[in-house]
Amino acid sequence: MQNEQMFQTTPRIIMGAGTISKIVTEINQLRCKKAMIVTDPGLVKAGIMKKLEDILTDGNIAFTTFDQVEPDPRLEIAISASVLVQESGTDIIIGLGGGSSIDIAKIASILATNKGDLSSYLGVDLIPEPGLKTIIVPTTAGTGSEVTPIVILSDVDEKLKKGAVSPFLFPDVAILDPALTVGLPPQVTAATGMDALIHAVEAFTSINATSITDMLAEQAIKLISQNLRTAYSNGNDLEVRYKMLEGSMLAGMAFANAGVTAVHAFAYPIGAEFHIPHGIANSIMLIPVMKFNMMGNLNKFSRMATFFQVNTAGLNQREAAMLTIKAMQELSDDLQLPKNLSDYGVKEADIPLLAEGVMKVTRLLANNPRILTQKDAEAIYRQVL
Repeated sequence: MQNEQMFQTTPRIIMGAGTISKIVTEINQLRCKKAMIVTDPGLVKAGIMKKLEDILTDGNIAFTTFDQVEPDPRLEIAISASVLVQESGTDIIIGLGGGSSIDIAKIASILATNKGDLSSYLGVDLIPEPGLKTIIVPTTAGTGSEVTPIVILSDVDEKLKKGAVSPFLFPDVAILDPALTVGLPPQVTAATGMDALIHAVEAFTSINATSITDMLAEQAIKLISQNLRTAYSNGNDLEVRYKMLEGSMLAGMAFANAGVTAVHAFAYPIGAEFHIPHGIANSIMLIPVMKFNMMGNLNKFSRMATFFQVNTAGLNQREAAMLTIKAMQELSDDLQLPKNLSDYGVKEADIPLLAEGVMKVTRLLANNPRILTQKDAEAIYRQVL
């Protein structure tokens, strides 16, 4: 039984097709004068960056741009973005894109107002002061980072992903415009959508789950599981794109407060070492980790089956929990997501070191419903080699 609960999220969230046009009003309400857009080269090429630039220009908002965000961004990218913030006189940062751009926007805002070294902020509650104002505009239904106090960066030297967690990392405003996600390729829709679904599943089964996060995670699982196949197959369906963004956001709210668990802990080492995209890494690791974890909370794992519209009448908890895992496997199959680490160059000899990396992700393993040993971690990796 939990005697104390706390819930935090982004204070202002705007949702709906075309809501990107509201950004000038939001900047003015925050009493800011000069923006910096943080994004990636793909969004520049796709024309989404130009759309935002035109809106800011028409609204007489001065801005500069940092468009060099890379997937799973290195610490050095965050530092480069923060240097441009200082040089440009920016007083508000706009994160436009997927989780990588959002995270760089959030950490750049912190580095602009805190004088310490970036590495000193990697951990929990290590950021001393609030950052610059931030507005986040996600273009994928995946990370939910627009409503989380978390930033994930890649440490190339240590071959690990490291996180900063602080209430100062909550954005001031999130704008969720499904029209910006319509052009996502099917493969990106699948990987990011599965990432969002895993956020919800892990938040629901975290030992730190609460009645509030359970409610959010349940609705997120329902929205994503019932709409991801259509979003993947017919990306122009704006209503489905809206529901996917909503599901991703709710999942973000859930895991921002309950935490994610071992699936993410397994994804971090293989993402850092073998550059497997985050959503794909999570998808590969999902099924063996769920099979391992379900015994730690059969009640929660069995209840999830009904969220996937599976009939569990007459089944015991273990049987129903296995149907939850089966539903996740079928969804992954329908989305044609990769299943094996060997496809990305992982070999048997790599497994002990990768398992060591899992055991270092103590922030996430502390949320896991079942205690995990390095021997367990090695066995789980071997199941998807």
